[in-house]
Amino acid sequence: MAKPTPDHAAAPVLDQAVELPVAPVRRFRLPALPPRVKELAQGLLRRLPRIAVSKKMLVLVAGGVVGVSAAGAAAYAFWPAEPEWPRTPVQKPKKTAAKRPKAAASVAAASAPQAVAAAASPVAPAASGPEDPMDRLQRRLGETLAGGGKLEPGGPGEWKLTARRATETVAAVRPAASAPRRAAPVEAEHASHAAAASHGPLHWSYEGAGGPQAWARLKPEFARCGSGSRQSPIDIRDGIQVQLDPVQFDYRPGPFRVIDNGHTVQVNVAPGNFIEVMGRRYELQQFHFHRPSEERIAGRQADMDVHLVHKDVEGRLAVIAVQLERGGAQPVVQLVWNNLPLEKGEEQPAQAPIDLQQLLPAERGYFTYMGSLTTPPCSEGVLWMVMKTPVAVSPEQVAIFSRLYPMNARPVQAASGRMIKESD
Repeated sequence: MAKPTPDHAAAPVLDQAVELPVAPVRRFRLPALPPRVKELAQGLLRRLPRIAVSKKMLVLVAGGVVGVSAAGAAAYAFWPAEPEWPRTPVQKPKKTAAKRPKAAASVAAASAPQAVAAAASPVAPAASGPEDPMDRLQRRLGETLAGGGKLEPGGPGEWKLTARRATETVAAVRPAASAPRRAAPVEAEHASHAAAASHGPLHWSYEGAGGPQAWARLKPEFARCGSGSRQSPIDIRDGIQVQLDPVQFDYRPGPFRVIDNGHTVQVNVAPGNFIEVMGRRYELQQFHFHRPSEERIAGRQADMDVHLVHKDVEGRLAVIAVQLERGGAQPVVQLVWNNLPLEKGEEQPAQAPIDLQQLLPAERGYFTYMGSLTTPPCSEGVLWMVMKTPVAVSPEQVAIFSRLYPMNARPVQAASGRMIKESD
C-alpha cells in the first residue's frame, strides 16, 4: 500500500538559486520628491529587470519596494508644494469694426501720400463674416500701391489712388464727413458766413451775407466799417453857409482804361489831372459809379452818382461827388460805356481821350465834410465835396449800368454831429 505523500512534499523545494524572468517594469514620473529619494528610486528601478531572488529575496525586494513607495507617498504628502506659475487665460480677440478716420486726420493723410502708402497693407477678409468696408479699403490700398499704383491730388480735400494704368481709378480717398454738431450761440450768429466760406472766402457785397451789415466782420481790417464814428455817405442837412473857396479843377483830356472790378465800373486815368482846395493839391486817381446815389441832400437821392477820387503827396484823400439825374445823354458817361470790358477784372484801354471837364456841373457850389471811404475798409479822414447841382444822364445810360449793378450803394451813415459846410 502506497504511503501518502506528505503535504509539505506537494510543493517543490528550491535548494538552489533560480533566476526568474521578471517582466519589464513600466517607467513613470514620480511626483515631486527630494533629489536623494529620486536617485535611490531610479537606481532601484534600473536594477529590477534582472534580480536573482529566493523566497527571502523576494520578500525583501517586495518589502523594499513597498517601503520606498511608502516613503515616496509620505514625502509627496508632506513635502512643500512647488510654486506654480500664474496661468493667464488666453482670450479670443474680439472683432471690432474699424472706426472711420475724422476729417482732420484724412486731410493730414492726404497731405502726406507716402505715409498712407506705408500704412496701407493687404488685409484678408475675416473668415467668420463679411469683410469690414474699412478693411476692404485698406486691403485695396495696399494691393494697389504694391502693384505700382500711386496717389494723385484730386479736388479740394481729395486724393485719388490710381492703379498702374492711369485710366483705371481704384479708389478715392476723401475726408470722412464729420457728424453734425449743434452750433454754439456765437457760431449760430455767423452760420450764413460759415456756409459761404465753405466754397471760398466770403467777399463783401451790397446784398446778402456779405452786405454792408456784415462788412466789419469779414476781415479785421474792415472793423472800421462798424466801429467808425465819421463814416460816409451821409444825408447832408443843415449845412453852415459860408464863403468857401471854389475848387480849382485842372483836368486835361487824356487816355483812360475801364475795368469792371466786381463792385462797380471804374475808370483809371493817366497822371496829370489835379484839383486844388483849402490850400492842398490832389491828383485824380480814378472815378467810379454808384446806383442809386450814395449821398443824399436833405433826404433826396438821385438815380446815380460818380465819385472822383484824388490823393495828395502825403496820401490824404479827397473825393468829388457829382449826382446824376435822368435827362439828356452825358458824353463822358457814354464814352465809358462804349469801352466796357467783356470780362470782369480786365482793363479795357480806350482809343479816344477823355475830357473830365464835361462831367462837372456848370454851377460848382458844394457841401464839404470829413468822412470815410464808402467801401471796405471804410478808412476815415477823407475830405468830401458834394456838388450841389446834379448832372443829366439819359435813361438809356442809366439802364446800361443797371444791367450790371442794379444796386451798389452803401446805406447812409449817422452824421454824429459832424460839421457840414455849404458854399453860399
